[in-house]
Amino acid sequence: MALALFDLDNTLIAGDSDHLWGRFLVAQGLVDGPEFERMNDAFYRDYRAGRLDIRAFLRFALRPLARHPRAELEAWREQFVREEIEPIVLPAARALLARHRAAGDTLLIVTATNSFVTAPIAERLGVEHLLATEPETEGDRFTGEVAGVPCFREGKVQRLREWMQRHGEDLAGSWFYSDSRNDLPLLEEVEHPVATDPDPELEAVARQRAWPVITLRAGPTPQEL
Repeated sequence: MALALFDLDNTLIAGDSDHLWGRFLVAQGLVDGPEFERMNDAFYRDYRAGRLDIRAFLRFALRPLARHPRAELEAWREQFVREEIEPIVLPAARALLARHRAAGDTLLIVTATNSFVTAPIAERLGVEHLLATEPETEGDRFTGEVAGVPCFREGKVQRLREWMQRHGEDLAGSWFYSDSRNDLPLLEEVEHPVATDPDPELEAVARQRAWPVITLRAGPTPQEL
């Protein structure tokens, strides 16, 4: 029994939920379409290139949450998860989660995407524990700001350490599956780092360090690459 950690975007699902949420807001007419889409795409390119300014991105991404009542946001989110996320959940990802669950491991999704977007996704995947960037709230409304440390790059390591202290867990025998170079700080912390449909930079590091490289996109079960 050990911790089994999973990145979410482009790992367990075949897309990026943060970027897709932004596109959904545009499609629903809930934000200034052309400008929001331009910035959403630009931030996503920066993320993929490993140069994302996480604070600037979060100011952009969390602002729409502050403009609407929680009930409306939750209704839109339900539609978003049903229409945009459920179709891109990878069957092999479900198989991988089931494998670790059967082994008695503690499953934990660790994602930079905010918890408002990702909590129902983790629930649909049957993963009880979620570490995500937390939007700040005042009463029942979002403020548009981030609460605490963003769950990104080294922040994932810090947030995980705090979580392990609260839950009496450690990294003995631990696993982490991710597609992104941005997750190298956490991949380097666990006993079993696994590059999962990795970007070119992560794949190069994984090959150099003899980490397993797998795909969840080649069929119903994980496959080695």
